[in-house]
Amino acid sequence: MLKVTDAGFPEILRSIPSPPEQIYWYGQPFEEWVDRPKVAIVGSRKMSEYGRQVTCGLAGTLAAAGVVIISGLALGTDVTAHKAALAAGGTTVAVIATGLDYITPRSNFYVARQIIQTGTIISERPPGQAIHLGLFVSRNRIISGLADIVLIPEAGLKSGSLHTARFALEQGKTVMAVPGNINNPGSEGCNNLIKSGAIPVTSADDIFFALNMPLEKARLKKAFRGTPDESRIIEILREGSLDQENLAMAAGLDGATLASTLTALELGGHIRPAGAGNWTLA
Repeated sequence: MLKVTDAGFPEILRSIPSPPEQIYWYGQPFEEWVDRPKVAIVGSRKMSEYGRQVTCGLAGTLAAAGVVIISGLALGTDVTAHKAALAAGGTTVAVIATGLDYITPRSNFYVARQIIQTGTIISERPPGQAIHLGLFVSRNRIISGLADIVLIPEAGLKSGSLHTARFALEQGKTVMAVPGNINNPGSEGCNNLIKSGAIPVTSADDIFFALNMPLEKARLKKAFRGTPDESRIIEILREGSLDQENLAMAAGLDGATLASTLTALELGGHIRPAGAGNWTLA
């Protein structure tokens, strides 16, 4: 445990409004990652396939470039971001609302065990803390407090991730959001954030720019570790650009799967449209 008055307490948290009086942690010490670029990724618990692909692509690309991914180990966007960061060989930090002795949901226990190998699990609550809704809202100020940027890939109008965005703004942090289908209620929260001034994200390069990370440096660090479908597309495009129809045939993917895979790869900064319906490596 670290008290706010202790020398080892993270300065980035000490300076936020209503800092935690103490933090409990398990895993790697803060000095291992606290001075690196940090992006909090939060969003819908009931994410769409679009949201999943976007979260995987962005979190994996950022983590592979050395950016620390921070989230809340909840269902949906949170655990997807943690898993993508781990799959990319990166560092991820989980801020939980309960004591360290109780991981909820229990389905994320194995992910928590993976996180502490290279990252950290953090809570301001002591072991044995009774669970109530207010804990999940208040811990969001710590998620945003640890981050340089708060990114929301997908969120509905009443998503709890909007609390994190509000805390981020109060803390003077940058808020970014991925635009979504205007007819999809699950994207209403993100679209409203963008209308209110959040920075829209259409590729990982937007986030690298906001972090003031040189794009060339980020791309040099980036090691691709995607899904089998994404890896297949990358290997095909290494031979040269192709249009979507020929890509589908070469990869053996149906139209819907190919479209979502291309979206994830483009948002991750791995591929780009080359005109006339063709795709090429970025």
